Amino acid sequence: MSNTDFALAVEDLTVSFDGFKAIDALTLYIDKNELRVIIGPNGAGKTTLLDLICGKTRASGGSIKFKNEEILGVAEHKRVRLGIGRKFQTPSIYENLTVFQNLEVSYPAGRSVWGALAFQCTADIRTRVETVAADIGLGGERLQTEAGLLSHGEKQWLEIGMLLMQEPELLMLDEPIAGMSARERDLTADLLQRICQNRAVIVIEHDMDFVKKIAHKVTVMHQGKILAEGPMDQVQADPKVIDVYLGH
Repeated sequence: MSNTDFALAVEDLTVSFDGFKAIDALTLYIDKNELRVIIGPNGAGKTTLLDLICGKTRASGGSIKFKNEEILGVAEHKRVRLGIGRKFQTPSIYENLTVFQNLEVSYPAGRSVWGALAFQCTADIRTRVETVAADIGLGGERLQTEAGLLSHGEKQWLEIGMLLMQEPELLMLDEPIAGMSARERDLTADLLQRICQNRAVIVIEHDMDFVKKIAHKVTVMHQGKILAEGPMDQVQADPKVIDVYLGH
C-alpha cells in the first residue's frame, strides 16, 4: 500500500518531556472511512498522540502525514482548516446559545472575526445545520433548545456536531461516552458508525463493551509504543495485552 492510500500516516513519531519519551518511535496508519479505537492503561500516551496529531504538542522527531501531506510544523489552527477535528474530554459548547446557534457558529465561514461580522445564515448553512442536527439526534424542535438544558450525553453529541459542521476528514474523540447513560452510549455507538462513512475517526476509550461495538480495528498503546493492533477479539486474546492492560 502506498502512503497516498491512508487518511493519516504517523511514522517513527517521538516526543520527549524532560528526557521521558511519552511517545516512542510510534508508527500508525489510519485508512479513510475507518473507525479506529485506541486503548491502553493511563499514561500510555493516548491523549499525547492526539495532541501531536492536532498540533497542540510539538513532536521531537518523526513524521505525521495527513492526506499524504506532512503536517509536523503546521500550526494547530491550520490543521483544523486542512480537515482535522478534535473533541476533548469535557464538552466545550456555548451553553447560552441554542443547538441551532451552536452549530451555526461552527460553520467555517463564521469562524474568523471578519467572517462572524459578515456572517449571514444562508439557505445552504441552514440545510447543513439541519442535516448535522438530525445526524446527532438533535433535529426538529430540539434545534431551539438552549444548549445548557441538554443532558450530558446530548452536550457531547452537540460538540461532535459542531466539529461535523466543519466537515473534517479526520475526527478525533477523547472518551466520548464518559458520564453517559446506557441508552446514550448505544446511540453514540450508532452515531460514530454513521459519521465514519466519509471520514476517518479515532476514538480513545476505556469501556471495552463500547469498543467492541464500534471498532473496525483496535490499537493498544503502552509506554508510548504500540503493543498490539488488530480486530478486537484478536487484541483481547493477546497475552501481552492481557498482562499490561486487560488483566487489571
